[in-house]
Amino acid sequence: MVGSGPGDPGLLTWRGICCLRKADVVLYDYLSNPELLHYVSPHAERHCLGSHAERKLWTQAQINAQMVAHAQQGKTVVRLKSGDPTVFARAAEEVAALRQHDIPFQIVPGITAALAASAYAGIPLTHSDHASAVAFVTGHEKPGKDGSTIDFGALASFPGTLVFYMGVTTAPQWSAQLIEHGKSADTPCAIIRRCSWPDQETFRCTLGELPSLLHSGSKIRPPVITVVGEVAADRSIPNWFEQRPLFGHSFLVTRPEHQAFSLQQQLAELGAEIVLQPSIAIGPAHDQEPLDAAIENLQSFQWVVFSSANGVTFFIQRLKQLGFDYRRLGHVKFAAIGPGTADQLRSFGFHTDILPEDYRAESLVDALSDTVKQQHVLLIRASRGRDVLPKGLAAAGAHVTEVIAYQSDDVTQPAPEVERRLSGRGVDWIIVTSSAIARATAQLMPQAMQRSKLVSISPITSDTLRELGYEPTVEAKVFTMDGIVEAILAYVAEKNT
Repeated sequence: MVGSGPGDPGLLTWRGICCLRKADVVLYDYLSNPELLHYVSPHAERHCLGSHAERKLWTQAQINAQMVAHAQQGKTVVRLKSGDPTVFARAAEEVAALRQHDIPFQIVPGITAALAASAYAGIPLTHSDHASAVAFVTGHEKPGKDGSTIDFGALASFPGTLVFYMGVTTAPQWSAQLIEHGKSADTPCAIIRRCSWPDQETFRCTLGELPSLLHSGSKIRPPVITVVGEVAADRSIPNWFEQRPLFGHSFLVTRPEHQAFSLQQQLAELGAEIVLQPSIAIGPAHDQEPLDAAIENLQSFQWVVFSSANGVTFFIQRLKQLGFDYRRLGHVKFAAIGPGTADQLRSFGFHTDILPEDYRAESLVDALSDTVKQQHVLLIRASRGRDVLPKGLAAAGAHVTEVIAYQSDDVTQPAPEVERRLSGRGVDWIIVTSSAIARATAQLMPQAMQRSKLVSISPITSDTLRELGYEPTVEAKVFTMDGIVEAILAYVAEKNT
């Protein structure tokens, strides 16, 4: 049993990650962030236990039965639970089912919502002047339970902070009980919805005002926790989480998944919500014979020119697959179209000899023109793209051999969860990092392209977007992932002034 924390995938413990990596089966709560499934083997079974939105929640009996059935088949099962398994998460019932069948288990704690809300909403649960104790209280007791075991008299006189879990629909009842038993109606309260998620919301009120905000028809929907006590009025800790520059902005990242991580991380650190939907898929070239022939004859080339980081990866991988090592490249010089490509070369231990100041094909041709005359140049490229490099280098007097190192194909169908998102509330921004991605995205999600603001990595990509009928809102001045982030921040800051 692994506690996934309240939402932010960065709050999962290292022990939790290790468990997910070795799981054969993962049974996960719908409130667990789906990004956590990236730690799971692609061969593992994954079962979401339903959601209130779809009105299809597994019963506790069904969950218990599935845990037992998979474990009895000799599989390693991870029961991924939102928050902490032992705080209002029915761990005791699930452990009882496992013990009944002599199934060994471990419990991995997670960060419970009350603790995360304290940090992420800037509300200290304890305070030297106001609260020396904390009580966690369920706002929704087990259905069919024989009477309530909550002592509202004791809670009303509790010398500290009360944190109510769940309890949106029952808030009018439990808040009234506290007031009836002597708790002041003026007691400060804080409501934190979707704590640590990119759309976290914080509302402040008094205990007497609480029923007007939380009730069966409330616009504030679960998951919610409510902090009751003097600490809820404390403003000494800023709500740093919701004050980040891109908080409240959602971005669709269209790069291939293996290339998207750095950009995702940068935007998420700045408060953005990230939806990943690659518009193109990258894989080995369909016909690898030309690449193999070029590697076999590397001694005949003075230069190897890379037009992308993917080209570097697939070229080096193929070199190794053919049984060669880096000594085969000892005599050649390398040119890279941009810093991302140069960084990829560096990751394999190679220095880039020529890197243009302006990261585009025209600039790379200019940078090489004086050095490649009568030189044999191996150009490593994708299955599609502009022909500026081969024509420009040939015009400069180089003997150019073009080789396709990897295949770039359009994705024809978005993931179901992304499709649901785009057909619903959509996204604020779509990031486009190449002309190929621009064309593929226009085919894959034309309505989303019309509804969202577009971020372009370069003038060339912007021109492609305009040809397709879309005007970019933001264009990077430096044609890198860092440049994209800088351009977005400058635009948002200007709009907020």
